[in-house]
This record gives sequence, C-alpha cells and structure tokens, in this order.
Amino acid sequence: MGNWGWVGVDAKGRKQTGKIPASTKKEARRLLRARGIRPQTINPPSWLEFDIGEWMVEQGIARPFSQEELTYFTKQLATMINAGIPILQSLEILYKEEKSPSLRAVGKSIANLVAEGKTLAEAMSKQRGFSKLYCNLVKAGEAGGVLDEILNKLAEHMEKQQATKRQVKSAMMYPAIVTLVGIGVIYAMMLFVVPQFVDMLKQSNQEVPWITQFVIDLSEFLSNYTVVIVPSFGGAAVALKLFIGTPVGKELFDRFMMQVPLFGGIVIKGNLSNFSRILATMMSSGVSLVDALEICAETTDNNVIANDIMKIRKAVTEGRTLTDPLIKIKYFPNMVAQMVKVGEQTGNVDVMLTKVAKVFDEELAHLISGMTKLIEPLIIVVLGIAIAGILVAMYLPIFMSAGGS
Repeated sequence: MGNWGWVGVDAKGRKQTGKIPASTKKEARRLLRARGIRPQTINPPSWLEFDIGEWMVEQGIARPFSQEELTYFTKQLATMINAGIPILQSLEILYKEEKSPSLRAVGKSIANLVAEGKTLAEAMSKQRGFSKLYCNLVKAGEAGGVLDEILNKLAEHMEKQQATKRQVKSAMMYPAIVTLVGIGVIYAMMLFVVPQFVDMLKQSNQEVPWITQFVIDLSEFLSNYTVVIVPSFGGAAVALKLFIGTPVGKELFDRFMMQVPLFGGIVIKGNLSNFSRILATMMSSGVSLVDALEICAETTDNNVIANDIMKIRKAVTEGRTLTDPLIKIKYFPNMVAQMVKVGEQTGNVDVMLTKVAKVFDEELAHLISGMTKLIEPLIIVVLGIAIAGILVAMYLPIFMSAGGS
C-alpha cells in the first residue's frame, strides 16, 4: 500500500489535489469517489514512499499489533472524538502518526471503509485484532451517541486485563528462572561432575552405598541418552501444545489447571474478574444481557468457564434471573452471587458487577502474593536438597573410606 497522488474535482466543481493510501489504482479511484471526488488523474506512488513495514503486514510476515498498542490507539481515538473531530479525520490523523506497521495498516483500512460509508464498528469487524467485544461496544457507542465514553471504557478494561496478566507473569517469573537455573545446574553436575567421582571410586575398588550407585546409574543414563532425552521432551511439548489446541484437549487442560493447588485459584479468579468486568461494561453500554453473556463466553480463554457462561445464558433466555444459575456454579463464590442478586433487585446489575470485579481483583492479588511467598522458598529448598543429595552421594564413599582407615 502506498500514497497515490491525484487530481480531481469535488462535488462543488472545485479542483482538488492530494494523496490517498491504496494498494492499487482501482482502489484509489474507488476511495476518491466514495469521498465525493471525481478523479481526473491518478499517479502511482514513488518507490521512495514504499513502506516495507506495511508490505510485511500485507504479506503476513509482521506480527499483529499488541494489546498495549490497541489500548493507546483507543484512548487517542476517544480523545479526538470527544474534542469534536470527525471520525474519518480522527482515523486519518491516527494512522499517519502510528509507528506500528500493523496498526497503521489496520487504521488505513478502517479509514477507507468509513470513507466508503461503513460504520466504525463494521469497519473494525473486518480487521484482525478487534474482538467481538470491542466491535459490539463500538456499535453500541455509535448507536447511543456516546462513542467517546465507550472507547474510554474499552481502554480502561484492556488496561486492567493487561495489569492482571503482568501481575501473574511477574509472580511466576522469578520461580521459573530459579527452577530453570537449578535444573541446568543439576544436569551439568550429572554430566560433568559425577563422572569425575566415578573414576576415583573405580581406582579405589571400594564398595559404594546404594545412594551413590543410584546417582552413578542416573548420570550414566543421562550421558548415554541426552541426544534422545532432549528431543523427546521437545516432541512431547509440541504434542501437548497440539493436543491443547483441540477442543477436547483445551477443555481437559483448562479443567486440570483449575484444580492445580495455588495456581488453580488464580486461574479461576482471573477469569471471573474478566467475566464480571466485561458483563458490567456491556450492560452499562446498552447491550442486552443475553448478547453480553454470549460475548463474555467467546472472550473467555478458559473453555470450562466459557461453557458455564453459556449455561447461564441459556437459563436467562428461559426467563430465569442471572443469580439462579450463578449460585449453582461451584467455583463461583456464594457471597458474590448474592451481590449480583442485590443488583438485580435494585436494577443496578452493571454497578454491582463492577464491584464484583473489584472483589475478584483483590482476591487475585492476595492469591498471587501468597503463592509467590510460598513457591519461591519451596523451589529453593527442593533444588537445594537435590544438589545436596548429589554431593552427599558422591562424597559418602570417601567419608566411609576415611572412617574405615
């Protein structure tokens, strides 16, 4: 996609010139006509204007834009619309200043579709990276004339989602690094240190204790089959990932993760917080409860929880309240269900769901803090015992020999 230079006449018969981003001359002509311009001449873009980043996006080589970039884009768009700048002009300003090739290409495409008469929600729904939640909220904002408010709500929702993910990642980072380093040290000891002791023991011709023999046998096994073990673990990881990619595998994996001690609570609270916040945002934006629940299920990463949300939706379509099916879900706290019930009775379900999301956020932060405090020393102790066991096993025959003499 490049900038095509053009000369044409507008609806009032005035001569106009400019440049328009398009992939082909035909597309440039179509876009100009959509803007009320009758083109007379259209010149191809110069090779100096060739954007390699956009070309990589069009070829599918470049990665899609991140959630952080989309959040910033959403905030900027909300600010411009609130300031009274027309949507098309806002989009053109944003994509021209955008540094991300992926988001710049998407912004151009959205602007072109809006120029052709599409609504902002329709234009966004045709792009990769805009979820059904995002597009439906934009649609509700356009219909209600509160697009800037909706975009700000979306940005806030995405920021909280990203904050939760960063919190979980940072909590797991240190234990993961310690574990990898510890496993690497143990593996190196078994491959390079233990064989040195084996040579010493062979020269002394003394009988070795069972624990020493076990470590020696394990060291020999790792030395002989390392070329098989490493690819096997890699193949197993790939096979597991492919299995999780299937509907059955994903549900089994999600169910397993929900039952893992410590981490299961984090998975549940994180998904319930996300569910409550999305449902509150959509209901406050005028989206019906049935449609909001369907979108919540589609945007929930955990298949077990997503299936339960669809059960809630089915119950609501049958005329039951939101609270009735929530109470029957074992992992959904009864106190929180009662809060939702109060919201239904007072007609403020969206307000109460926002409070519910805050409750889950607080519980999630508490669980992450507790897990970090427990798992870090536990990993260090386990790895320390493993390394100490190897050293004791190797030095034990030497101590026994010294004691016997």
